[in-house]
Amino acid sequence: MSGTVAIVTGGSRGIGADIVRRLARIGHHVLLVYGHNESDAAATVRRCATQTTKVISLKCDISKLDAPQRVFRRASEIGTPVALVNNAGITGQISRLEDAHDDTIRHTIDVNLTATIMLCREAMRHWSAPGAGTPRSIVNVSSIAGKTGAPGEYVWYAAAKAGVNALTTGLALEGARLGIRVNAVSPGTTATTIHAKAGKPNRAQEVGSRSPMGRPATTDEVAAAVEWLISSEASYVNGAILDVTGGTR
Repeated sequence: MSGTVAIVTGGSRGIGADIVRRLARIGHHVLLVYGHNESDAAATVRRCATQTTKVISLKCDISKLDAPQRVFRRASEIGTPVALVNNAGITGQISRLEDAHDDTIRHTIDVNLTATIMLCREAMRHWSAPGAGTPRSIVNVSSIAGKTGAPGEYVWYAAAKAGVNALTTGLALEGARLGIRVNAVSPGTTATTIHAKAGKPNRAQEVGSRSPMGRPATTDEVAAAVEWLISSEASYVNGAILDVTGGTR
């Protein structure tokens, strides 16, 4: 197998699955990295592969120290990695900070921020030769919580996403001369399973109804922004944090 490869973490369902589908559709092989649900990953692989592009799944806990090397090694076996989408994210149970467990806080930061930093570092090491071939791109999936702070819900998650925003801004300047663009998509409330896992399954509809557009985002609307940032149409976009919030600030 040869061709360009896009790596998508958290790609088995929700926003990630739509990102996988869109990137396969525009001609990339996709390495779908997932943490737990093998059946969801398998279903996404079947649904998203095309006649000319392959979707390959890799079960990997991205919070582990060896995860970045494993991910890029597998992607290189498929073809030439040219894109990294750091989409995997968790919040932990909704609560005030004083009620949050140590493990919830640590694991949320490990998955949302530390793993994103480490995967970005591996990408920069992998793509270190300036001007080497195909343009390369990193898109980090952040959250409006990085701006609002998510008080009374999960301020630790918000802090991690604020860190992702800072990482995006700084790394874009480091990567520019190497031909590596680094951007982020910052979704508002989106209709995904993350809310049910946080203990409030109706949260997306409740919060979305109060947004200027009167509804939450769909997963595909967020994925469309990621696809655009990776595409050649965004070739002069670097260091951007693109809000997909329906006007919510």
